Amino acid sequence: MPTDAVDSPDALDSRLVGRLQAHLEAIYGFRCEARAEAFVVDSETAALLGGTGRAPEELLVLEARGGLELALYLAPALLARLERYDAGPVNSVLEGDLDGYCQVTEGVSHFLYVAHTAHYERTVSLLELEAQAEVDKFLVCLLHRWGEGVSSWARELLGRLFDRVAYQPRLSHEERWRYEEANRVSRRFCARLMGHVVERRLDRLLGDVRYAYRLGAEAKLRHFAHGG
Repeated sequence: MPTDAVDSPDALDSRLVGRLQAHLEAIYGFRCEARAEAFVVDSETAALLGGTGRAPEELLVLEARGGLELALYLAPALLARLERYDAGPVNSVLEGDLDGYCQVTEGVSHFLYVAHTAHYERTVSLLELEAQAEVDKFLVCLLHRWGEGVSSWARELLGRLFDRVAYQPRLSHEERWRYEEANRVSRRFCARLMGHVVERRLDRLLGDVRYAYRLGAEAKLRHFAHGG
């Protein structure tokens, strides 16, 4: 399915979005023709397209003309928080605003995964989308500090990204279940990667995550939860 940009406001800084997409593409070993920074929309446009405004990042998807129209909303307040780190090393934002960095990563992850699956004309469930984003956040942050000390950093990430979490009280029962289940299955997968992290087997780690990324629907969720 083709993907078309809905809007691309110049006011929003696209450098971080572009770097995150390039990082995810390097992890998974492919390049997507659609570039997320070209699909970022402002608050007004997001609302017109049906955005809820409940989250600082939101991917808006519309099926039209035999394809998909995508828009990626990133709250101005979120981008403003991260702007102070723009000229510095990535470690500075990991130390200063890991939560904000992960929120933008989640939005880019959603965009890239939908665009990738649309290219192969495959549908994607919301649970699959959320679970992949949880894995993507872990990997992006992990690989920024690959090398000496990465094992302790990986354990810290497991705790901060998967264990010490809270959910918005406004979520419906179905939404709450989906986020909790995405957290559960993705944590199990990331915990299984720890053997590669401890031994610093980057080639093995990349092989495992690339295999899992290309699995579809229920096969991906089973693999995340149980392996095999």
